[in-house]
Amino acid sequence: MFPLLTILTMFYYICLRRRARTGTRGDIMNSRRAIESNHRTVPLTIEVQQHAKEVIDFSSHYGSENSMSYTMWNLVGMPNVYPSSGDFTQTAVFRTYGKWWQQCPSAPQNFPRTPLKFHSQDYVELAFEEPVYPTSVDVLETYHPGAIVKILACSLNPFSQTLPADIRWEVLWSGEPASIGTPQARQFSPGIKQINFPTNLIRLEVNSSLLEYYTELDAVILCGVKERSVLSMYNIPMIDINDLSESDEEKDSSEADHINWRVDSVFKEHSNNGYFDTLPYELIQLILNHLTLPDLCRLAQTCKLLYQHCCDPLQYIQLSLQPYWATVNDSSLDHLQTCCTLTQRLNLSWTGNRGAITFSGFSRFMKVCGAELVCLELACCHFLNEACLEAISQMCPKLQELNLSSCDRLHPQAFNHISKILDLRRLVLYRTKVEQTALLSIITFCTEIRHLNLGSCVMIEDYDMIASMISAKCRKLKSLDLWRCKNITENGIMELVSGCQFLEELDLGWCSTLQSSTGCFVYLARHLPKLRKLFITANRTVCDTDIEELAANCPRLRHLDILGTRMVSPSSLRKLLDSCKELLLLDVSFCSQIDTRVVQELVAHFPRVSIKKSFTQ
Repeated sequence: MFPLLTILTMFYYICLRRRARTGTRGDIMNSRRAIESNHRTVPLTIEVQQHAKEVIDFSSHYGSENSMSYTMWNLVGMPNVYPSSGDFTQTAVFRTYGKWWQQCPSAPQNFPRTPLKFHSQDYVELAFEEPVYPTSVDVLETYHPGAIVKILACSLNPFSQTLPADIRWEVLWSGEPASIGTPQARQFSPGIKQINFPTNLIRLEVNSSLLEYYTELDAVILCGVKERSVLSMYNIPMIDINDLSESDEEKDSSEADHINWRVDSVFKEHSNNGYFDTLPYELIQLILNHLTLPDLCRLAQTCKLLYQHCCDPLQYIQLSLQPYWATVNDSSLDHLQTCCTLTQRLNLSWTGNRGAITFSGFSRFMKVCGAELVCLELACCHFLNEACLEAISQMCPKLQELNLSSCDRLHPQAFNHISKILDLRRLVLYRTKVEQTALLSIITFCTEIRHLNLGSCVMIEDYDMIASMISAKCRKLKSLDLWRCKNITENGIMELVSGCQFLEELDLGWCSTLQSSTGCFVYLARHLPKLRKLFITANRTVCDTDIEELAANCPRLRHLDILGTRMVSPSSLRKLLDSCKELLLLDVSFCSQIDTRVVQELVAHFPRVSIKKSFTQ
């Protein structure tokens, strides 16, 4: 009898917990009164269907900052393409796809301790007109679907003039990266979790690593009700007897509470810690290396011995807070300070936005933890300002890698401080407002740079001058990204490759001012024998002569993108594939002389190469 009562008590406790999560105490009391008053009629809720009104933030896009083609801004409003399938400029496209991107010379080293369920590589945040309790989120994917791995909702109204004290993000749905096996369009409508607040801010997170080509999104539809039925907040869900712990989403949403090294309770004194006392200190440290950060924080609260191990700075030589972006704040950084005095690689990408991290909190952390930093990842960190970059330049004397990708709200003047970081090896300024004067200063003083990303930096007035300075000062350069730079000419390219003959990776995609007739691509091929990746995307002047020079002079070439050229024939591609034995990726989309039949023949003869040929229908 007693075991049965115990089980029933457990079920009752679980039901109360779940009921408490779906409504406030006032909501529950109101629903109780509704039931007690002979089930008085509850007003019917009407479902509202909305398309995105505004793009609030995003991590990357294929398009230009000054146009609409292939940009995230295409997600606003009604669909432009769906239900058609194919490669359309009116869709939203992220910057990368596939795993080959991580094989490039410029690819950063992965961080250990990343949770197995954290797959996100890119994101976009969308605002809708009216806050609703979501009933569904529909994503219209028009090309190579399957990249979406997480959908989140925020309690903040993005159109509000003031920030609330507490901003919550709830996971509506999450999954693993997928390869659907078809490029055809689809409407993605996953089952979503019910939340207890209305939202008009939705975030999509994507991982395109398993896709064969760029994924394209056309529109996002948010469906929901403005007011929930009172009775719906009192419903008791079906409970699985095996589900006696918090769900993954609930754990994720509470992880901020565990990034807290302040142990409030006093540990009881024990004479020993069992077998742990007999293990070597180093062995315990090795075991703890396999724990994620939240698990490490939880374990620290169990006993003094494990607290000592979990707080050992050697556990934090490499630290990534990106998976916990929604909960990291000043308090989190304060509690981590004593553990991070030896940290060498730190990833704060995506964190701290909307006031979660302030300059004072960031500078306090850098003052204690910046001395040993070698790598600092700050992609999409919109809390950064000029004072933050000044603090980095003063407090991180050993810094070699700095990523400011998509920090597009940083004032141009702030970038001047980067020139004080003299030992820089890798600098990512993609989609920033860095200006020519600051960039010239950086190149002049940071002569050890090996990897430089200037993709979509629209404030640079004269890329030829930048190329000339790079050639003179940065002769050890291995990779240079000039994606969509608007004014570089053959003079800049020739000067660049003359001085930087160690280049292995060069991205000249969408640089429309380059002309093959000037001989710049032939000159490039003859002077860069170590070249492994070359993007000359959307340059219609690329011709057979250029391809044949690459075949003759660049035997280590692995990745080549010549999308959009009208002057390359199948014969020159065969020469390239015969000569470049390491070639793995070749993009010939929209090449007018390379039709589907030619691609099939090339694939049959060179199966090692992934040949890309996009389509529209």
